Amino acid sequence: MNNYNNTEFIIFDVETTGLSPSGGDRIVEIAALKIKDFKPYTKFHSLINPQRDIFAGASAVNGITREMLHDAPTAQEVLPHFLKYIQNTVLVAYNAKFDVSFVANEVSLLGERFNETMAVIDVLKMARGLLPGLRQYPLWFVAQSLGVEEQQQHRALTDVMLTWEVFRKLIEIAERKNIHDVNGLTKLFAPQPGRPGSADAGWLLSSKGRREEFSL
Repeated sequence: MNNYNNTEFIIFDVETTGLSPSGGDRIVEIAALKIKDFKPYTKFHSLINPQRDIFAGASAVNGITREMLHDAPTAQEVLPHFLKYIQNTVLVAYNAKFDVSFVANEVSLLGERFNETMAVIDVLKMARGLLPGLRQYPLWFVAQSLGVEEQQQHRALTDVMLTWEVFRKLIEIAERKNIHDVNGLTKLFAPQPGRPGSADAGWLLSSKGRREEFSL
């Protein structure tokens, strides 16, 4: 893993009130793991009061209730700390387009603009490219296929840790295919451009392993 020792990665995940940031859905939980010298370094985690109701299907999946969020800080309090935490790093997420779109939306609601030039690696895209024979690609199934024993719990911090284990194993496969540096990873496995909307939201969530009822 020496080729990645000079890069700081941020493995991150969000839980949300629903599927569509453009439709008014908000983040209710955000977590991140900073990887330094290709080892876990520090963690970031917070519940977030979305100042709106949670879609019942979302709550059924992640177990986060309105009562749990009553005394949580707002995005206005949490996001500036998160943005500082991720500075000068490479973002990594499973189905990154979904998570990045929610973070970008929260940043825009604060009157700021998300740095769209940040390098982003989509671990879902890595799995599809490096494990082409799988019959499906939800996070839990990819993890299982790679021999990762941790279970997906649909909570931000535990899913971040699971994504890290999957990412680490996919890096090993990438290196055997002569993909040896961050530039190669970001060139091949950046998320597709454009923001997800309600038309494709069901696919986006199912790729993370969400339940069938959490779709439009």
